[in-house]
Amino acid sequence: MIFRFSKSLLKQVDTVLSRHLFSSSSVRATSVKMNEKFQAHQQSLPRLPVPPLHPSLEKYLLSVRPLLSEEEYHHTEKIVKEFGAPGGLGVKLHTMLKEKAKVTENWLSDWWLDSAYMEFRQPVVVYSSPGLVFPLKDFNTVERQLRYAARLVAGALNYKELIDSNSLPLDSMGGQPLDMSQYSKIFSTCRIPGYPKDGLYYGNLEAEKPKHIVVAHNNHYFAVDVYGNDGKPLNESQLLAQFKIVLEQSVYPKCPIGALTTLHRDNWAKAYKRLRKYDSKNKFSLQKIQTAIFLLCLDKAVPDVGALNRKTHVALQTIHGGGVKGNAGNRWYDKTIQFIVGEDGVVGLTYEHSPAEGPPITSMMDHIVDYIERTKGNKWLPSSAINEPQKLRFRLSDETMEDIAEAERDLDNIVTDLEMSCFTYEAYGKDFVKSQRLSPDSFIQMAIQLAFYKIHNEIAATYESASSRKFLHGRTETIRSASMEALDFCKLMTDKVTAAHTKAAALRSAVDAHKEYTMQAINGLGIDRLLLGLRKVALENGMNVPDLFLDTGYTTSTHFKLSTSQVPSKIDAFMCYGPLVPDGYGCCYNPRPTSINFGLSACNSSPETHSSKFMNALIESLTEMHDVVVQSQKAKL
Repeated sequence: MIFRFSKSLLKQVDTVLSRHLFSSSSVRATSVKMNEKFQAHQQSLPRLPVPPLHPSLEKYLLSVRPLLSEEEYHHTEKIVKEFGAPGGLGVKLHTMLKEKAKVTENWLSDWWLDSAYMEFRQPVVVYSSPGLVFPLKDFNTVERQLRYAARLVAGALNYKELIDSNSLPLDSMGGQPLDMSQYSKIFSTCRIPGYPKDGLYYGNLEAEKPKHIVVAHNNHYFAVDVYGNDGKPLNESQLLAQFKIVLEQSVYPKCPIGALTTLHRDNWAKAYKRLRKYDSKNKFSLQKIQTAIFLLCLDKAVPDVGALNRKTHVALQTIHGGGVKGNAGNRWYDKTIQFIVGEDGVVGLTYEHSPAEGPPITSMMDHIVDYIERTKGNKWLPSSAINEPQKLRFRLSDETMEDIAEAERDLDNIVTDLEMSCFTYEAYGKDFVKSQRLSPDSFIQMAIQLAFYKIHNEIAATYESASSRKFLHGRTETIRSASMEALDFCKLMTDKVTAAHTKAAALRSAVDAHKEYTMQAINGLGIDRLLLGLRKVALENGMNVPDLFLDTGYTTSTHFKLSTSQVPSKIDAFMCYGPLVPDGYGCCYNPRPTSINFGLSACNSSPETHSSKFMNALIESLTEMHDVVVQSQKAKL
């Protein structure tokens, strides 16, 4: 869900900021009331349920059926039956999982954080961290670049104040409250490399919150205070002056230390330990980066040679920076938030995924863009007693120089392998789909299924993220969009002799099946998180991995060749990320009233996939689906 900020609330916040009434008794009283309201909101949330075993196993069999041969399916059916038999292993593990749920606020949250992120050892770049593309800009001068950056930072601080004071409008879905805990984790958070798993630093949860950001330029890093010693935020003029100082002190490019954060996590953990121990300056600089509110990357202009269009070029810059020869060294990929403002108008962010999902990030983006568009000049009086930017210095050993060289080589391979096609489908948007009494998300998911089927003559295991924030500390559940209904729909849509009304009926059936699965997932009745829980319980109790997880049905249905996500935004923006598997596609979309923004990705190393082919098949599928719906209606008339 995306927040809806009322004009009255925004005006109230701006008034508070402009008058510097942060310490007044009236504001303190308001803050206390909002804190009480926030705490009551959080305490009202139910705990994540443990889905019932046998209905979940039946649902699992339905989800794998369209992906398996007859022989494979019968074998999977046998394994599932044995797993769920009375007194069997599944029943025992399920009972143990329910016992865990009784004594934890969320039985899944820690397991999910570790399994999906902290124990994930591939580089965060491309493999994990998404990019978010803001509305496109065109800066003619460095001055304009810096002025935009100053307003962006001011908007981010304005949003941070809403978070810190618990003043954000409370999220709800269908009238039910949603968990808000992710919002407090997007600022001042940093992933810390470790072995065998990483950790997270949450600076915003400390008693004394950080007051600086880190600005990167030409691979230099500067700790820049964005609050004065009086505790008040710097206004835009002061921020602009700080950024000009940064540029004056970083005219020439430096060794790309930030490339280290793109390493395989095991390699980065070792390199990090060497870097930190080698010199006390290194330790200090690392701590400044880790505790910063966020990173601001002031990028150099990079030619968009070879990209499909400007949107695709910007998307690649937000995901990997174009390699070390581009802007990849001007990053610190372990930071949760890195705003990117390029000389050439590239504007967006990249975020380390572990603390939060897309909605809090896009909500922040919506707020910042709205702030930039509706404010003219400084919105509050200048802060006093400002510290000048502090250049962060590193002393590099020969071993660290070798680590950086390794990171550059590995990153170049990653950059070369990722190819993207980002575009806007302009024929219609979610308003048309709603007018047909269909779910826009389910409709788009069926278009994705059809596009894949057109290219590969089969449907694929599909991951779509569903929010489980109706529950305390909820994150996500998987929507398995590939279904028997989806397969039937794809077969009929590609059959030239089938009538339009038959195709339309199959479309509606597939959309309804997807919508039903979605509702179950957001209500805590999906199957993938339950299966993760059962597997974790077994391992933590010294058992072998159950046969169910070694079976072809499980390995095939979790090899997600389609990694998809709806990330809606109020503005003309979109999120993008790499494929989940080497022979798959990434597909993120923002349904707008009269258009749909897509960010598609694939790997050049896979001869079977290419994002431009998928884009063409997706455009064709969306157009054909529109036509069969309209034609079937005319036939009825």
